[in-house]
Amino acid sequence: MISNAPRIMISAAGSNNGKTTVTSAILKAFTMKGKKLAAFKAGPDYIDPMFHSRVIKVTSRNLDKFMMGENNCKYIFSKNSNGAEISIIEGVMGYYDGIGTDTSCSSYELAAILNCPVVLVINPNGMAASVCAIIEGFKSFREKSNIKGVILNGVSNAMYEYYRKIIESNTDVRVYGYMPRLSDCMLESRHLGLVTAEEIGNLESIIEKLGEQALRTIDLDGLYLLAASTDPIKYEEPRINYIGKTRIAVAYDKAFCFYYEDNLDILAEMGAEVIKFSPLKDKELPGDIGGLYIGGGYPELYVEELSGNKSMLDDIKSKVAAGLPTFAECGGYMYLMENFIDKNGDKDGKVYSFAGAIEGNSCMTGSLKRFGYITLTSRNDNLMCKTGESINGHEFHYSDSSNTGDSFLAAKPESDRSWMTIIADDTKFVGYPHINFIGNLKFAENFMKKSIEYYSGSR
Repeated sequence: MISNAPRIMISAAGSNNGKTTVTSAILKAFTMKGKKLAAFKAGPDYIDPMFHSRVIKVTSRNLDKFMMGENNCKYIFSKNSNGAEISIIEGVMGYYDGIGTDTSCSSYELAAILNCPVVLVINPNGMAASVCAIIEGFKSFREKSNIKGVILNGVSNAMYEYYRKIIESNTDVRVYGYMPRLSDCMLESRHLGLVTAEEIGNLESIIEKLGEQALRTIDLDGLYLLAASTDPIKYEEPRINYIGKTRIAVAYDKAFCFYYEDNLDILAEMGAEVIKFSPLKDKELPGDIGGLYIGGGYPELYVEELSGNKSMLDDIKSKVAAGLPTFAECGGYMYLMENFIDKNGDKDGKVYSFAGAIEGNSCMTGSLKRFGYITLTSRNDNLMCKTGESINGHEFHYSDSSNTGDSFLAAKPESDRSWMTIIADDTKFVGYPHINFIGNLKFAENFMKKSIEYYSGSR
């Protein structure tokens, strides 16, 4: 199959250069101009797509070669950009930053896969002609870099013309405008990146200001023409089989909001009715369900509310014990444990009761416990797969637990490091790792089959 969707990638020299702010400003400005958009995020991050979705009111998707595979990146992009006048892809980290010491699974590699022109966000403050050396270095570091332009971030109107002349007279890269420093439009961050869209009460006004600024100072017409200059993408559509009817309850609120939307889409395409519920507010699980899916998030921020909702905790514990097929990742896995211990500088810490559907306790720590891509290989037959089957995943968490599981071997792709992880049996698959079903559709199929079996038997 072939996609001709117009597209550009917004990337940067490194993290914390303003990619999300600039991307959000561009998205908002294009919506103000009445354009139909699609948005994507390179890599495994959950939070930036939430901002995209709030800005344009259209679900933003992740594109991750390691977790999805090259063809599936093309498929997910093409499927979700169909009908859009322009698609904006936000890069991850620095443009060339990938796995280990090379560019594997970097924004650069994704841009090559998607035949996508790239615009770098550059902060030139404190430089003059030296900014050209940075731009030229990025252009020439790899063959076919796809870098076609830059947007200057954090510069004043007076300095913009100065930098534009320097760059365009010393390089063949076009400057597509600038964003000044807007102190009242800063997006807060937390240990997992930006705080979630739901937590910023004045997000709409912030995004409105960013969009208005982009209308004035970013060359949107130029970006639109650049996006239209792309070559076609060729891809194969994966076979997503219809498995049967069931209802799967998905935890979805401020505490649990980290989901790859494609996971939910795949379950729906296979026959599931996805029923969202709130562990914070609802008193029990939705009725007449065949499966339970609790994603990641920030349960540590809502421990009092989650722990205080006893009827929900009791209902989850009893249904998981009765064999309800259950898939939980990271924060969802923490929620299923017996307790959360909030140390907060206290040696012993305050104990909050959680569901107790699995043994063990969790707590926050002062450092990153696991970070990066992993390949998960099963050590036993379980809800998702048979012994020896595998799927690529990702971990990123500051919490730790007393029972991380030993049903899977997690191996780092760029080193010899490995460890045991995930608690999995015939009806459960719970642990810190995040997975994307498109990377191995058998995992979704097996979850669906068990959910259909439970759903049919409970009616």
